Amino acid sequence: MRQSTSGASRQAVSLAPGRAPSRSGPWAGRHVPVAVCADIAGVALPTAVTFRLMGEPHGVHRAVVIALVWLLVRVAARRYAAWTWDEGAPVGPVVRDWLVLFGALAALHAVSGLGGTPALAALCPALFVTALCRKAVHHRLLAARRNARALRRVLVIGEAGTVDAVVGQLAERTDHGYVVVGACAVGEGEVLSGVRVCARLADAEPDGLDGDAVPVRDAAETLNADLVFVATSRHMSGTRLRRLSWALHDQGCSLMVLPGITEVARRRVRLTSAAGLTMLHIAPPTRGGLPALLKDATDRAGALLLLLVLAPLCALLALAVRVGSRGPVLYRQTRVGRNGAPFPMWKFRTMVADADRMKSDLAAANEHDGLMFKMRQDPRVTPVGRLLRRYSLDELPQLVNVLLGHMSLVGPRPPLPEEVARYDDVEMRRLAVRPGLTGLWQVSGRSDLTWHETVSLDLRYVDNWSWSWDVAVMARTVRAVLDGRGAY
Repeated sequence: MRQSTSGASRQAVSLAPGRAPSRSGPWAGRHVPVAVCADIAGVALPTAVTFRLMGEPHGVHRAVVIALVWLLVRVAARRYAAWTWDEGAPVGPVVRDWLVLFGALAALHAVSGLGGTPALAALCPALFVTALCRKAVHHRLLAARRNARALRRVLVIGEAGTVDAVVGQLAERTDHGYVVVGACAVGEGEVLSGVRVCARLADAEPDGLDGDAVPVRDAAETLNADLVFVATSRHMSGTRLRRLSWALHDQGCSLMVLPGITEVARRRVRLTSAAGLTMLHIAPPTRGGLPALLKDATDRAGALLLLLVLAPLCALLALAVRVGSRGPVLYRQTRVGRNGAPFPMWKFRTMVADADRMKSDLAAANEHDGLMFKMRQDPRVTPVGRLLRRYSLDELPQLVNVLLGHMSLVGPRPPLPEEVARYDDVEMRRLAVRPGLTGLWQVSGRSDLTWHETVSLDLRYVDNWSWSWDVAVMARTVRAVLDGRGAY
């Protein structure tokens, strides 16, 4: 699903005179109690039933204690904090918390006899209830945010160009809970994003404590801002930022500092300090070790299993291609893989036999803004091929490429050599990992995406991939394939 249009619409709503994003909504402010109740019920009910069936005395009381321990584990890990809802609904943290609960109850049982094996076995439903509830709440929050609800009003402080960049970045997507309602521009630069400029701050650091504090406090109060984003720059020194934080915190307004780096997953960021300096340690992207071995094993095992299961379907598709038009069943094309290595990629043929020779004649009809060639009504596509493309069935032979190690189940789109020849240094980074049978481009709009959006999605994956993220993309692929949008 494309989100840039929705994000721009939400931003436009927030900037329109007399209109403001609503922070109320069916789920605004209620998602934490819902998640807490689901966590408690997911542990208390199964354990209470188990104790009752086993004839254990005081089973209900024991179940309540176990549920409270589970709640304490979740609270200690800060799973209900406001910022955690912007991270999506990853399963990994739930599994880790469940293992901590298992260990804590095992220790309590050894010391006091609390719990017991039947109760510990009954903890399994808690894992699924918590994960499903988290995902359901996250989806409801996303729906509310797309309708300009459950949002936090943000005042941005920074130089004009930086303010525009922040506003643009937030407006591109709707999977976050922030909307910019105004700005305090540092210097006299022109703010082009259309956001309301409530105050101008001097380039030079003011002498007194109130130099920045007064206009920023007035702007935050006028706009009813929930928090303030401060974009770092050469004019915003550490001392100046510290004094500004004093003024905002005294007013009860939260402060967030934007270091300037984008598209870095939170799990790669670690906060540390030394000699009074606050530092962000950014871990490098995962390229080897156990995660890479797990990905490779998942790719090959998954490809083999899918080939066996889908063999009858592939046979029917091959017959349909053969009967539908003249030419071979499979289409072989050279693509570029990891680190620029070429490989032969296979697909079910969806075009007429001499389609490659006709491409130059259709160059002027290219509907894509980037290096790819795409046409919604490509005359070279056969009737059978149009059906295969709509549901991505033509891609199934690429499971052999995955099995041979040319491709991965999840990764960037495999490019053509002529496309790679025109890549710049940023676009070349897409080749740092193996291309994928599916990927973020597949589940986010496919051919409907602009070239910039395609590259941004691929780079986000290249820098931040994880095994659990791969699983989530593969699950979303099923819905994207059935939907068929952007496939042509």
